[in-house]
Amino acid sequence: MADFEQRAFDYTHRRKLYENYETYNLSRERGLSHFEDYELARQQLAYLRYEAIENLEANLLAFEENFTKNGGKVIWAENAQEACEAIAGILQARQASKILKAKSATTEEIGLKAFFEQQGLTIQETDLGDFIIQAVGEQASHFITPAQHLSRLQIGQKLQEKMPALFGENTSLQLNMFAELEDISAEEITEAVRKHLRKQYTEAEIGITGANFLVADVGGVAITENEGNARLLATFPQVHIAIAGIDKIIGRVADLALHWQMLGVNATGQRLTAYNTLYTGAKQPQEVDGVEEMYVILLDNGRTKMLADSRLRHALRCIKCGACANVCPVYRLVGGQAYQSPYSGAIGKVVNPHLFDNPQHQEMTYASTLCGACEEVCPVQIDLPQLILH
Repeated sequence: MADFEQRAFDYTHRRKLYENYETYNLSRERGLSHFEDYELARQQLAYLRYEAIENLEANLLAFEENFTKNGGKVIWAENAQEACEAIAGILQARQASKILKAKSATTEEIGLKAFFEQQGLTIQETDLGDFIIQAVGEQASHFITPAQHLSRLQIGQKLQEKMPALFGENTSLQLNMFAELEDISAEEITEAVRKHLRKQYTEAEIGITGANFLVADVGGVAITENEGNARLLATFPQVHIAIAGIDKIIGRVADLALHWQMLGVNATGQRLTAYNTLYTGAKQPQEVDGVEEMYVILLDNGRTKMLADSRLRHALRCIKCGACANVCPVYRLVGGQAYQSPYSGAIGKVVNPHLFDNPQHQEMTYASTLCGACEEVCPVQIDLPQLILH
């Protein structure tokens, strides 16, 4: 718990977190105002998630059947090691070394980057926030906004120190000028990273993504994003690998619209995230564009054990919006880095002990006020305080 104490007394860190939370709260309120009856939508989504998890086995088998019909390949992984080895096998068969990755908490869960670093390979992050975190060598503070604990000035400084070629020589973003700048344009930083990554997309041999949802009846991988980098990784490379926990399943494509809408408003306050795509397999003979091969790795890693517990199974309904973290008084004090997991906030306290072999995760449930804010904000009505007690 030492990291909790260190973060709690870092007042600069706390101030930055509070600024981000206030911005999030305002955005979410604006997003909720577009619903005619948000509580009804919340009840509907809660039922759909309950239905999907209660029929988990049938839904997963239907997904595998339909995805395979479309030319996709499904790999079942019991744990993190099996998942990493499966991806390594694909890379070895392709003799690939140029690997790019989109945002994915599941790849962080299995330690994918560390696994390949041990083999001398680097997986390049392409999401802006994750790119920053990887470049500066820090840990993400939130699974939606991983660099939210850093100011634009800090980001510019750290990127210039770690990657001086990123901004070139003739730019205002030179290291010796940072002391004179109170603020650095987010647009300048974004444009520099975009230019740096553009060529890498065309050279990538393997594109790795997560999956927001797996749609059983059409065998589809649903990905929602704001930057379009996942679309590039599912288009330019020869191979697209999507890794998802088995709890990401939903039964019907007709239910996807509500899932996407509720995820958008609760994650970032948007009525709908900018890019929403459903991938149903590799390029077909009649199609011009697309990857040659598409794999989906279905990860268990403790989820079926949670499913066997009549209470814990409700945590599998989570859509990973991050809302429970944003309202948690403990999280707002220490930030996500103290959780030592891609899953922070109330849902992290519940699931981490079952996904990771780390004694600290057992202790984290005690870092709770049980105020109930997480339950009130959860878009799928998970009773998180009761699960933390359990």
